[in-house]
Amino acid sequence: MIRREESLQSEIRELEQLLDGLSPTAVIQRISLQSRLKSARQALEMELATPKISRVKLTFRGRPIVGSRGIAADFGGKASIAFADAFAAVVAGLNESLHFMGPIPDRAKNQLLITGTAIGSFGFEFELPAGGLFPEQEKTADALEKMQSLLEASAVGSDDDVAELVDAIHPRAVKKISEFLGLLSQHQAWCGLEFQNKIFRFDGFEQLVHSTHRLAEDNIKEGVETYQGVFVVVLPNSRSFEFQTSGGLIKGKVGTSIEDPDVLIREWLKRSASISLTVVQVGQGRPRYTLNSLPV
Repeated sequence: MIRREESLQSEIRELEQLLDGLSPTAVIQRISLQSRLKSARQALEMELATPKISRVKLTFRGRPIVGSRGIAADFGGKASIAFADAFAAVVAGLNESLHFMGPIPDRAKNQLLITGTAIGSFGFEFELPAGGLFPEQEKTADALEKMQSLLEASAVGSDDDVAELVDAIHPRAVKKISEFLGLLSQHQAWCGLEFQNKIFRFDGFEQLVHSTHRLAEDNIKEGVETYQGVFVVVLPNSRSFEFQTSGGLIKGKVGTSIEDPDVLIREWLKRSASISLTVVQVGQGRPRYTLNSLPV
């Protein structure tokens, strides 16, 4: 915990100052302070080495909420389940394990834990799953950040802003977020999300309904299109490319399923190729193209 770290750091500074001010003859007192300082430093090292637990606050306003006093039980239960489902789907999407049908992968492992109520209207505080041996690779914090960004983009951003996040997450995960917002809309409620010192709150019910429509399936188009042409630019570091076709220039990104983007330079640059691109378009925004398989 950050407060624990700060307390230990403060104690270490105080002990160091006391030691600096001691008389050379105060041998016993010096030994005692040095022992305390050693213990404090060891405790700080252990604290810094302990994986930090991330928490998110989800608060609600609207018809099912009674100020900061309480929340309708049926709505609170359904909303927390829908939010947890959306979170698990986003994690799976970022891990590239999410399919368009079937169970959400690792749903049990990516379970959110309710640790308390969140006041600011009324809601819940969730603890993110701690992860395995390499929690930084579990992408749970990244999933929460992208969920928060998508809610904000759907409320006040452009179609291109929304499309960028839809492309990064996964259409099925976005559908889960849309279902969560749809549930809130049915109950005439709206929400706020606080995570890692960033807060987004819907201004009201109308803005939430607007976001729900923008994330609806009929406003998000995704498909696969095939093009014939030539790679004229490939930038492996930024994982981007430009592909010249008879109909114009296509700019897109190289998907993570292609582990070595340099292969496009070695084998396909300036050569005629047929490529299949995943295309995502939100509303009237520009299409976003992703190359997920090598040319033929």
